[in-house]
This record gives sequence, structure tokens and C-alpha cells, in this order.
Amino acid sequence: MSPLYRMACILPLAFALLGGLPAASWAANGKAAGKKPVQPVAEQFVDGIVAVVDRQVITLAQLDVKARQVQQQMRMQGIPVPPPEALRRQVLQQMINAVLLDQEAKRAGIRVTEAQVDQAVQSVAQRNRINPERLRQEVQATGMRWDDYRAELRNQLQDEMLRQRFVQEHIFISDRDVNAFLQAHADMPLILPQTEPEPEPEPMPAPPPPKPSGPELFEVAQILVEVPDYASQDTVDEKRRQIDALLKKVRSGADFAGVAAASSDGPQALEGGNMGVRPLKDWPDLFAKTIANLPPGGVSGVIQSGRGFHILKVLQRGWAEPPAPPKQVRKAPAPKPTPPKTAEPGPIMVTQTHARHILLKTSQVVTDDMARQTLEGLRTRIQHGESFEELARRYSEDASAPQGGDLGWLSPGETAPGFEQAMDALKDGEVSEPVRSPFGWHLIQVVERQSKDMEGEYRRMQARDELLQRRIGPAYEDWIDQLRSQAYIDNRLDKPRRAQD
Repeated sequence: MSPLYRMACILPLAFALLGGLPAASWAANGKAAGKKPVQPVAEQFVDGIVAVVDRQVITLAQLDVKARQVQQQMRMQGIPVPPPEALRRQVLQQMINAVLLDQEAKRAGIRVTEAQVDQAVQSVAQRNRINPERLRQEVQATGMRWDDYRAELRNQLQDEMLRQRFVQEHIFISDRDVNAFLQAHADMPLILPQTEPEPEPEPMPAPPPPKPSGPELFEVAQILVEVPDYASQDTVDEKRRQIDALLKKVRSGADFAGVAAASSDGPQALEGGNMGVRPLKDWPDLFAKTIANLPPGGVSGVIQSGRGFHILKVLQRGWAEPPAPPKQVRKAPAPKPTPPKTAEPGPIMVTQTHARHILLKTSQVVTDDMARQTLEGLRTRIQHGESFEELARRYSEDASAPQGGDLGWLSPGETAPGFEQAMDALKDGEVSEPVRSPFGWHLIQVVERQSKDMEGEYRRMQARDELLQRRIGPAYEDWIDQLRSQAYIDNRLDKPRRAQD
């Protein structure tokens, strides 16, 4: 299995509950044998507090533990470890973001259950073609404790729920956007929505190497120097001088990953700036134009976006290979995606479902149990003759409430996997038990079903999804920036550096 394909597999963890799960990014726990630990800086923090995020504190002891974990992970990945001060600063930024996300999840009532973590573990094991016990052994072989791995999966499930609730739900892609995309990509092959993996065929003699097929994949890293909103021209000029100095350092032979780890403001700094693997068309337009003609190992000049100044490096580019079991686990193992099916031109007949739903969102006040019990009560009332539509108008917190919860005709792949699975199990007219999704708790009613040629609709769905993938990353980072701007953050580790500046 090529390294490029392995990285592509780590990106979108196709998890049955959420439909996506980011790859594990925190480091393994434990002490690296023979490695010098990060030295504490207790003399600067007599009270042992390095940051306050609203009312929650981050202690020096917590920071040093996390810094040692990240240091070990970086060494395992071959990423140069920055000096202790720079490492702590980068790690603390990640910890501050994690606290903000935890706080937002609590306010929204988002909670990841043990059953969901178990399901994620099972999904990772299945897609790596190993059983959960073997997965556990491979994780522990990296030095990561199993409890820490499960905690990491829990955090990422939570982050994905937040991403879907507060970011993806608010990205608007108009019909005009879709029409323009389809016009610009008229030769784009139609890829059918993924279903359950097909059983593997019986072993056969190895065929000749296949010709490259599908979109070319680009693994890209960045160094980012952020420019604050409404920055003065002097500040912009200073940030430009910073990025120019970093570019000069890289072009003079410094390790790109090491420079990113020490100096980048990007969220992937401690992963050497690695932003993962995507087809060219899925990178933001500015990035796609910059990397299109760069060879593997090629480094761009400075480019400017609304976020600041960037330097990009193409780590690898090439085509995916068929999935194969990993020989070793460097990071938390990720499920391998089922190779997409490309449809031949012509009718594509699918079964559509006309459905209604009642959605109750969880919050700090409305817990999972409260939402589920309320829906169970509504389901009983419907079974005793009350109108689903009237109850949806009164109780549903979805935009479809004024229409009695009517979702219209739904095609496969248009809803969250858990929602779709529950809906598909219903007979016409039947009402589901309460169903959980990243958006809250639902009651679902199937009105009727029909068979329809979906070639045109699938092409539009594919275009809409690709536009969404381009926009969701920058939108998620902007949302986290918004959380930071609205929170009280006292970063005491950063104060000495600012005083020197």
C-alpha cells in the first residue's frame, strides 16, 4: 500500500454514525525511552496556571504532560521537534481550542456515549480488516494506552458533531453554484454514493499493474502566518516579513515540517503542517491553482488568503491503490474507504423515500434522555391517533416544522447514516423509535416510496458535496476563531513573548 493511499485513508474516516470522522491527531501517551523530556518553566508560573479559558484553567503540569505526548508522536512520525518554548506554545493553542470545543459541546448538549465509541472502534477495525483486539494490540504497540485512544476517538466524534451542527448546517450552496461547477466539470465521472463494502472475491492470480484511474491525489502541507481581521498596514507588512523569512529558511534547506511545527499558525502545525490528502478539485481554489503544477517535494512562494499568508508544499501526488492491511500503526488507525463506484452514462434507478420528522436538539438544559423521553411520548400520542404533522409543527426544532416536518423526497446518501438506516427500516406510514443523529433526536415517519431515475440528481448531489468539502475546512477554522474571539482567554505563556516583541 502506497504511503499516499495510506494518508488518504486517514483523512475521511467513514463512520457509520456520523458519516465522517477526522483522523487521530493527538500523540500517544507514555514516556519515550531514552528521550529527554520537555523541561518545565515553573519559575514563570508560580501558581501553576498557564492559561485561563473562560472559567477553566490549564495548568503547567497538564501542558507538560501533553507536550511530552506530542513530542513523542512527532518523533515517531519523523517530524523535527521544535524548541521547548515553541512546542509548548503550539500545544497550548491546541489545548485552548480543545477547551473551547468542550465548552461548546456542553452548551449544545452534545455528548458521546460509550456505545458510540464502541461503534467507532468496531468501524476502524473492520475497515482495517482486523478485529478489535488486534486493533488494540496495534495501538498499544505505538506506546498509546487503549483508554487514551478511546478518549481520542470520543473527542473526535464530539468535534465532528460540532462541525456538523454549527458549521456544515450553515454552509449555503446555491443552485447557481452547482450549475457553475457542473459546467466547469462537464467531463467529471459520476461516482455513486458508497454503500456497505462488497465481499472480497476469491483470491486470483495477480493481474498486471492497473493503469492510474480516478482523480489524482495531492498530499499538502502548509506554513501559515495569520493576519488578524482589520489589521493595520504596519501589521500586514510585519506578517509579510515573517512569512518571507520562513520561506527563505525553507529554501535554504531547513526542514519544512520542522519550520511548520515551530512557527506556523495553522491547526496542523504540530503535524508538520500536513493538511492531508485530497483530489486537486477538493482543495480551495487558491491552493489548487498553486499546487497544480508543483512536483512532489515542490514548495510554493508566498500566497495570501483572507486568513493570512501561506507557503504550501506538495508532499506527495499520485493515484490511490486498492486497500491493503497496514503493516504497522503510526497514528491511531483509520478506516479505509470503499473504492468509489463510477457509473456508466444512462439511467440510474433508485428508491426515493418521502419522509417527515420531528427534531429535538439537545442543549445544556435539554439532555439526551429528556429529548428521547419527549419523543417517546410524542410517538405514543401519534399511535393513539394524533397527527404527526401537527405535532411536528408544535414541537420540531427543524426548519421543516412549518411544513409539518415534511422533508420531501429523499435519495440515498442525502441524510445522516443513522437517520437513513432507521428510515429505510420503516414501512410506509410507520413511525420510528427516537433516533439520534449529530443534529439531535428524531422521530421519523415514512409517507411513501417511489423509484426514479437519479442520474441528474446524483450529478448535482456530487457537485454539491464537492463544493461543501472545499468550504467546510475554512469555515470550521473561522468558527473556531469566532469561539476564541467570544471567549475570555488569558494565555500567560504567550505574554513573555509579546513583551519581548
